[in-house]
Amino acid sequence: MRNPAMEPAPTTDSKAGSITWDGPDDPTNPFNFSQAKKWRVTLLACFMTFVIQINGTAMTSAAEQINESFHISDESFPHSYWPVFSWTLSGAAAPMLGLPLMEHFGVRWSYMMLYATLIVFTIPQAVAQNYATLIVTRIFTGGCSATLANITSGILSDIWRDGRAKSFGTSLYIWGLLAGLNTGPIIGSAIVHYTTWRWIFYSQIAFYSAMFPIVFFSLPEVRPDVILTRRARHLRKTQNLNIYAETETQRTSLGEILRETIIRPTRMLCTEAVVFSFGMWSAFCIGTAYMFTQSIVQVYADLYNWDYYLTGLVQSALVIGEIIGLVASLGQDELYFRSARTNKEQPGAPIPESRLYLSIPASFIGLAGGLFYFAWKSYPSIPWIVPTIALALALVGFGMFCSVTAVTTYILDAYAKYAASAIAGAAFLENVLAAFLPLATQSMYRTLGFHWASSLLGFLALALSFVPVVLFVFGGKIREKSPFMGESVYVHEEVGGGEA
Repeated sequence: MRNPAMEPAPTTDSKAGSITWDGPDDPTNPFNFSQAKKWRVTLLACFMTFVIQINGTAMTSAAEQINESFHISDESFPHSYWPVFSWTLSGAAAPMLGLPLMEHFGVRWSYMMLYATLIVFTIPQAVAQNYATLIVTRIFTGGCSATLANITSGILSDIWRDGRAKSFGTSLYIWGLLAGLNTGPIIGSAIVHYTTWRWIFYSQIAFYSAMFPIVFFSLPEVRPDVILTRRARHLRKTQNLNIYAETETQRTSLGEILRETIIRPTRMLCTEAVVFSFGMWSAFCIGTAYMFTQSIVQVYADLYNWDYYLTGLVQSALVIGEIIGLVASLGQDELYFRSARTNKEQPGAPIPESRLYLSIPASFIGLAGGLFYFAWKSYPSIPWIVPTIALALALVGFGMFCSVTAVTTYILDAYAKYAASAIAGAAFLENVLAAFLPLATQSMYRTLGFHWASSLLGFLALALSFVPVVLFVFGGKIREKSPFMGESVYVHEEVGGGEA
């Protein structure tokens, strides 16, 4: 992800032969898009994030059928998870290189090319004649999906100035990311209940292909430097003017690109306690969501003799919790913007730590408490609805959403111009844990038993829940000592400014 705090371009430029916007109200400046167009782009990008994430987990509900087709056994090890493993691991690496290229060549055409590649490589998954085909092709779809999902935050940052609309758009993006992940098994279980596992991929091909023309005609170019570059080229061609966009005059070496996209995020992940601790907190949430694609099947199949169809439907409880979290984020945003009234460090700007208000009780009560509740209400003598409540109304899904949203929005505020690198480091942790944690699920639940396995997750969640508490109490001092936060220059909109 890129720095969302950057303005798209200056509205005036003193350099001769340098092109810029035609005044502050230039309609081609993405910040000046109409409200209707901005919301259309926002909803489209978030919806595409949601449906693309389904590609990652829908096949988990078909593990039994796929195992039978390719003579795979999960008896001693969850071999059925390898295609999801390759999808998530690719998703950890691909955005590090893919996002900078998208921003250099433009979001619109890069998005369409990656989206087309996603569709193309889903086809061999539907017709695969051996297990290796599934694993290998999932590397490509995982890389495309992760890059497409991550660029959504960049799209939002290019069209919205700081304000409530951008803040809610970010929450909607996080919801699409998590809800799509948890909706995958629901759709997959419904499909395999009525037909074969191959139709999981056939249906994705059909739906993604149907969405292709909609995305093509509805997604505009939003990268400001790309828009200005194209304008400069048009003027040189049609009017023979010696005029260039600022980015055309700047030469970026391969070394600089590597430093920006790989070295800096790695350095921040290793040296910035906030990035590492917040990354682990968020990664645990994402990893737990992927573990649930395995553990829910084990728990409900053993306790209630449910098949993959019914265990897949249980995942909807997590989505319900995430919807509750999305609604609650409106209240969190209100608290955040009100904090500007008491900000003595930077008067008129909201306090970054105020992003954590909702996440602290959500993490302690929702995430950790929900996992303990799920652990000790998982008995065959207790009706299935009781442990299921822990996933939704006892707010595991709610806690996940609030935690991941807090991590993203806090980093955007606190790291400002280095937010892109900080989020890249945290996102790398998220995808790595999402790839590896579920591989331990089967043996962990068999060795420790349902109660203590889920309790172990609860204890980890409880420990990580103290991360936002420490930041909430000592955040100001930590930001002062951080070289990256100290160098960041971030001019917030006034409380009454920005875009509502």
